[in-house]
Amino acid sequence: MSDGSASQRDPAVVPEPANARTPAEQRDSARWTVVIPVKGTPGAKSRLAPAVPDDARAVLARAFALDTVGAALAAASVDRVIVVGDDPSVAGGAEFLPEAGGAARGLLGAIRHGIADARRERDVPVAVLLGDLPALRPEELDAALVAARRHPLAFVRDADGTGTTLAAATAGVAIDPQFGPGSAARHAAAGFVELEASAWPGLVRDVDTVDALGTVLHHGVGDHTADAVARLADRKGTP
Repeated sequence: MSDGSASQRDPAVVPEPANARTPAEQRDSARWTVVIPVKGTPGAKSRLAPAVPDDARAVLARAFALDTVGAALAAASVDRVIVVGDDPSVAGGAEFLPEAGGAARGLLGAIRHGIADARRERDVPVAVLLGDLPALRPEELDAALVAARRHPLAFVRDADGTGTTLAAATAGVAIDPQFGPGSAARHAAAGFVELEASAWPGLVRDVDTVDALGTVLHHGVGDHTADAVARLADRKGTP
């Protein structure tokens, strides 16, 4: 029995922790932040040369990036999209983060810069997505991220079999992606679980060569890439 001097509390009421998150914050923390590194247009898509001239490669690279960003923004499982690069126009409706200078420049530097920004305030789940996936569909990205949530670290191998198009880490898990030539083997060796991606053709078909471009055009691409290819074809056919 209380002596009456102590304050009484309703046992049905549990005090809210000082650091409790709102329902909206809890919902957002379950969704992904996607980091998309985009190489600047000078020298972009160099492996399309010499079949595709420099100015046309720049047009295509920008279109690939815009279609990739658009698919990520439309994915239901994605909360934020951060584009890291040196051209804000390729970000579309996403957040743009200027590429760091000095030794941090380059693909891996841009990726690490983007991950640090993504987790600056909260330790959210993060996925790194290449910016040259013009055939990517939002539902493919959603399916991959649902699968990735089952593993601390996960990755998607590209159609060629040696590269990587997506690397992901759930909340609270450190991630140091190893994109670049031969990255699939490096990701596997680093403990990333490979996701079965046969049902996600748009997610595995990055475009680095003329043959790869022909393949994605056959299967269907986003509006920006379709428009860019049509304009370039018209220009080529102009006397």
